Amino acid sequence: MAEKIVSPGVFTREVDQSFLPAGIAAIGAALIGPTVKGPAGVPTVVTSYSEYQQIFGDSFSSGSGAVQKQYQYLTSHAAKNYLKSGNALTVVRILVNSASYAVSPATSNVAATGSGAAFKLYTLSDGALLNSGNYSGSNNGSGSASDETTNGALVSGSVDNLRWEVSSVNSTKGTFNLSIRRGDDTGKRKIYLEQWNNLSLDPNSTQYIANVIGDQVYTVRDAGTTAPYLQLSGSYPNSSKYVRVEVLKTTYNYLNSNGTIAINAYSASLPAAVSGTFANGSNGFIAHPQAFNETISATNSQGFNISSPAASAYNAYNDAINLLSNQDEYDINLLLLPGVVNNGHSALVTQAIQMCENRGDCFVIVDPTMYGDSLTTVINQTTSYDSNYAAMYYPWIQTRDTTSGQNVWVPPSTMMGGVYSFNDLVGAEWFAPAGLNRGGLDLAIQAERKLTRSNRDDLYEGSINPLATFPNTGVAAWGQKTLQKKASALDRINVRRLLINAKKFVASATKYLVFEQNTTVTRNRFLGIVNPYFENVQQRQGLYAFRVVMDESNNTADVIDRNQMVGAIYLQPSKTAEYIIVDFNILPTGANFPE
Repeated sequence: MAEKIVSPGVFTREVDQSFLPAGIAAIGAALIGPTVKGPAGVPTVVTSYSEYQQIFGDSFSSGSGAVQKQYQYLTSHAAKNYLKSGNALTVVRILVNSASYAVSPATSNVAATGSGAAFKLYTLSDGALLNSGNYSGSNNGSGSASDETTNGALVSGSVDNLRWEVSSVNSTKGTFNLSIRRGDDTGKRKIYLEQWNNLSLDPNSTQYIANVIGDQVYTVRDAGTTAPYLQLSGSYPNSSKYVRVEVLKTTYNYLNSNGTIAINAYSASLPAAVSGTFANGSNGFIAHPQAFNETISATNSQGFNISSPAASAYNAYNDAINLLSNQDEYDINLLLLPGVVNNGHSALVTQAIQMCENRGDCFVIVDPTMYGDSLTTVINQTTSYDSNYAAMYYPWIQTRDTTSGQNVWVPPSTMMGGVYSFNDLVGAEWFAPAGLNRGGLDLAIQAERKLTRSNRDDLYEGSINPLATFPNTGVAAWGQKTLQKKASALDRINVRRLLINAKKFVASATKYLVFEQNTTVTRNRFLGIVNPYFENVQQRQGLYAFRVVMDESNNTADVIDRNQMVGAIYLQPSKTAEYIIVDFNILPTGANFPE
């Protein structure tokens, strides 16, 4: 309501112009591929490689007898490279065909004396690796796992799986302690990963086991469709990093007002002081032997067949891509799929590029060919694509597998994610992730092929970015073309990524204006948010010039009546100096130099 002014005087007003727009939260890449362990099909954010190792593992043994070797998935190599400089990575683990978590079975679970299990524990990680044996101990407190050795070690225990232990059962108070131990410890040298004291089966207690540990689980629904989603079940958020709980017996109000057991049968529901293991975890179908590194093929990429929509593992990858298409849920600006190669897995590559285009705020690095493919084959991989949301690199790179001590060959995307994160750290998204300053592959030992200038010309003309080898400087990205066929500013990676960053900022920082009054005040708030951002980008060499228009010229009466507020942003992106041309002029003696 307008203020009524009649008699003279001094009238003060407040105009708050200190509105601080919300900036962009931590944004990073998304990484899809197989891992040693971890939740399958559930996008999970990690912020360091140590956190990645804890959740998804690192290396594993494959083979048998004398031919058993240590391996790392390409996913792990890519995560290590990216997280050297990046601060957020959304990982989606691939498993197929009824892959499931491990459980402490009802027949071998923490049990109440003579009356069955008090609760079940489920691993948060899926897969057979979490199986650590079958428990067959008694309920008198002296139970042990059937596959324990004399020193209390599990025959099948490993650093990546788990075992559990209940202790200090107090029937007077209705409490007990629960520990999660590492699968490779022993009875005398226990390695505790997590411990909870004075847990209860009483839902009214603050120490109720489900409340303390958590009981929630995500399930992928509508898998295999174009719109899969995650459904969350359970009532209590997971506080444990390793397990969730299902309570099978409850003891409501274990103690009455007199401090005595309310119902005598409650004490029989308490778990026994025993230890146990996990079983029934499944990997689903994985082809063996798994083809790793330079041996991967169309039908066997690290054990998975992703050659076509009819292949066994195609839907697992496709579901992961479609889940990440939800830009409200997953804030990413880069997509990595190491092990997915266009010359063998083109249907998935097409899906990935389409997802990035539909989002409009994500870029995908695509591997064009398998190891050993000819230069002609490489160049031909771009012919069916026309997109400025994707880029290809060549050739493959040899790097060190630190877990096995071997030098292995990896596709370019495995290394280039680290180049992009380093580029963003020391420069910005609108700088080219290429050249000797920001494009160096510091963990590269050598390239599959040392490219000549002629090779690089052919590749770049075909929109393939060369990974060049130079004496004393190593391997570096020597191109920054997108897969766009028509020549424009957006046929360069730095310009596309400038637009991705700008769109993310504008969308994030101005969403608080939605449902505000469509007036000059609101439009000025928009300008007050957006103009400083582009001024900063210009100062940091991202733009030559810009202009933002949001006024009566583009917010006419009919636009306002449609409940729209329209703005126009004009940008002149900075170009990179990809071709430095220097003329050497030879002059006769005594000639004057030009001014």
